[in-house]
Amino acid sequence: MLISSDRPRRWPACVMALLLLGYATGKAAFALQARLGFPGGPPVPAAEAAGYFLDPALGQWLACASGLLGAVIALATVTPAGRRLPRALMLVVLAVMTPAVVGGGGIMALDGFIGVGVGWQWYHGVLGVVAIVLTVEMSRSYLVATRARTPR
Repeated sequence: MLISSDRPRRWPACVMALLLLGYATGKAAFALQARLGFPGGPPVPAAEAAGYFLDPALGQWLACASGLLGAVIALATVTPAGRRLPRALMLVVLAVMTPAVVGGGGIMALDGFIGVGVGWQWYHGVLGVVAIVLTVEMSRSYLVATRARTPR
């Protein structure tokens, strides 16, 4: 039995929320150490970190906040409270979030599989592809679930 692609799915948004919470946790851990990077990812040399205009700890806390916000947005696409938000607002938010995740995941995938000099490994590339697929499916599922129902 095949599952219809018109059927909205909740699990991609829930898994995406978990990934984003993991991202936020990793960023918080590095913020507490005033370090750049991500646990398990490529190290950022101190000389490179010194060239940033933003304090590493502040930058990491901002990245942590973006991960938490992303997790809330992901859950808002599948929860009853989130579905009560104006559809136009959620579409704008998803129109910003989806390319951001696709861009970040794409860099991880390219560097993990081909190598562009960042330092991600193959398993980071796999995670990047998973994040891309989950985000696109989460957005598609939201569109399907909230589209105007036409009477037949």
